[in-house]
Parts: sequence; structure tokens; C-alpha cells
Amino acid sequence: MNPLLLCLLTLLLVSHPCLSSSSSSELFEAWCKQYGKSYSSEQEKLYRLSVFEQNLAFITQHNDLGNSSYTLSLNSFSDLAHHEFKASLLGFSPTFLRLNRKSDPKPSAVRDVPSSIDWRKNGAVSNVKDQGSCGACWSFSATGAIEGINKIVTGSLVSLSEQELIDCDRVYPNSGCDGGLMDDAFQFIIDNNGIDTEEDYPYRGVDGTCNKQKLKRHVVTIDGYTDVPANDEEQLLQAVARQPVSVGIAGSGREFQFYSKGIFAGPCSTSLDHAVLIVGYGSENGVNYWIVKNSWGKNWGMNGYIHMLRDHSNSKGVCGINMLASYPTKTGENPPFPPPSPPPGPTKCDIFSKCGVGETCCCAKKFFGICLSWRCCELASAVCCQDRLHCCPHDYPICDTERNFCLQANGNLTMKANESRGSLGKSSRSKAKLFYW
Repeated sequence: MNPLLLCLLTLLLVSHPCLSSSSSSELFEAWCKQYGKSYSSEQEKLYRLSVFEQNLAFITQHNDLGNSSYTLSLNSFSDLAHHEFKASLLGFSPTFLRLNRKSDPKPSAVRDVPSSIDWRKNGAVSNVKDQGSCGACWSFSATGAIEGINKIVTGSLVSLSEQELIDCDRVYPNSGCDGGLMDDAFQFIIDNNGIDTEEDYPYRGVDGTCNKQKLKRHVVTIDGYTDVPANDEEQLLQAVARQPVSVGIAGSGREFQFYSKGIFAGPCSTSLDHAVLIVGYGSENGVNYWIVKNSWGKNWGMNGYIHMLRDHSNSKGVCGINMLASYPTKTGENPPFPPPSPPPGPTKCDIFSKCGVGETCCCAKKFFGICLSWRCCELASAVCCQDRLHCCPHDYPICDTERNFCLQANGNLTMKANESRGSLGKSSRSKAKLFYW
């Protein structure tokens, strides 16, 4: 959190329980400035302020308990009602689990399991990433686990492409931004003989068309994957001692939404709805914990991480963390590093017409469903508006030709296309300017 905002929050919390509306409004304005938030109308802003005040009261009440092992704080989700948060930040699909999970009844033991391990210190963990409002946590958990074992086996840490999984791994139940499973992502990469890098196939945070050319770039491979037996914390510990491990958790709790620091011990359910990556374990004052990497950016938790209670009385673990764990297996080197993807060629409209590189074909005149005349939109993978005069960016796909805007129906924030985008709910629409052909 920004030091100035943190200072203001501290002063306000010290002065509670009588937080004045003017004080919370000042804090809200400071918060909006830090996170670049603006709203489509004064009415929307007043509603977001009321949500912000409710969340602030919840955070204050928790931190006043005094006996909690963790603290909460404002973050980029502080203007989201809880139902909006759950709708936009999760994306794990445990209801589609196969019955034949590949559990290893006797995983290879680790001699002298260390009392603590942090795979970040071994260079086996990439930077914290941000899934935004796309429910593709499963893809981040899967790539994180593969990045880890690839570093351990080959000595090279390569950040891998979540967007490739979102666009190309569309075999049920994996559904891009609508959820998926890590095991199915592992199987997709095995069947594809590898996965591309994040640099070559970068993250866009929306469902897209699979780039078949980049799909052929097999930069990092895995041999298989193994499922840790459910509700067996000792075997999960053995697995994490060898490598980072993908897990499902119940991450939709309000306390989890505003976690700031400390050892998270709930309350939370065991209904799995979010996917994360265990990158180590340790203990503090005799309390054991997992080191967990999330995919909500560095502004959440401890720079994107959370410590979650280990040795929980429930065999399922806190938030169900012991229930559904798996990890990729790898024994050998990767194939020779492929050359960069070739530059794209002209966009083909039909056998007679084409547009330039990075442009989109839009039909200007149709007759009985057949396009007789094409125009070129200057944007790649654009959406062609029905007025046949304008087009919109793929991530702002709703044409509002009356107001001359392209809209995005997945945010509570109004901004132009070139402004930075935070993690948004799904309550209203962001906007960008329409483009003429």
C-alpha cells in the first residue's frame, strides 16, 4: 500500500469507531488516486463510496479483534461488493473433476525434509502476475508449477504463457476466463508437446482465438503430472519439499479478499473455487504455515503472497488447501529453443481481398449473408460494429455508436483504452473511443 494512504488509514482507524463521512470520503479519494479509479457517473461514485465504507468497517472490525493471527487492509478490491469480487476474481472448476485422478500412493520420499523451504530463494518462482477480471486462476497455478519444476530440472526460469492456455486449451472443462483445472492444463501441455513463453504469447486477460503459430512453439515441456492424495498433508509437505505445487482453495471469503499480512487461519469454507501455488513452507512463533503465491497482483497480500495455516485440525486443511493438490513431472531438458514466431502476414478477408498486417477485415456491404465489399479496421482482432462504419478493440467489444464509444462489460470502472486497468468486477462498463474504418 502507498505510504501516504497507509498513514491516512492508520490515523482514521485510530480515531474510530466514530469515522466521519468526511474522513472516509478523504480516504476514498486517496484510494481512488492510488489505484487510478474513476467512475462513469456521480451516482456510480456514490455507490462505490458506500461499498468502500462498508469494506473499511469490516476491515476495522477484524483488526480490532486483537487475537487474530493476520490483519486485513484496503487493496484494489475495496470498492467491490463481495458478490462482485467473487464473480470476477475466481475461476477454479472443481465440479468437473475426473474420477481417475492420477494419485501416486507412494510418492518418492524426500530424505530429511527441511524444516522450511522457500522456492523463491532457489530462483524457481517467477514474478507475481495479475489475472485481472479474467477467471483464469487455474492457468496461473499451472504455469507457476511448470515454471518451478523446469527451473529445478534445467536451471532456467522461464515465464510461461497463461494466454496460450486460455485461448487454446478449450477441452471441457477448461473454459478460459470462465474457469478450468490445473490437471487438464498439464494434460493439454503434454499432448501439445510443450508450451510457449509469456514473452512470445503475452497475457491479455480476455478469451481469444488460439494462435496456432505460437501453439507450435514448444519452449518448455513436461513428462506428466501427479495428484497428491486428497487430505494428506504429510504427502503434500513431501511434494512441496521437492517443487512448487498447484492447489485449489476456497478463496472467496471476505477475509481472504482483504488479507494483508500474517498467518491466515480462516474463517473460510472448503468449497474450492480458486487456484493458487504453494511455493514453500515455514513456521513463525511455533505456528506452521504454507507460503502461497496468488495471481491478483503485488498490491494484494504480502506483495502477492499469503501465509496459510499448516497443521490444521481439519484434514482438508485451511480453506481446503489439502484437498486438491497436483504437480507436473519432468526429468529431461527442453527441446532446442525455437526461433521467434514469424511476423504476421496480411489478413485475408476472402480469396480476392485482404487487409494489412495487424488489421481486421470488416464487411462493408452484404447481400443475403455474403459479403460483397470489405473495409479494413486498423486494429488487430477487432470487433466490427453493425453500422459498418466503426470497429472496436477486442477487449472493448461492445459498440455504442450513438455515444461514439466502445464498451467493456466487465468492470466497475470507466476509463479510456490507454489508461491502466485494475482488477474489476462485472457490474458496469469501461469504455474506449470508437475507431473508423
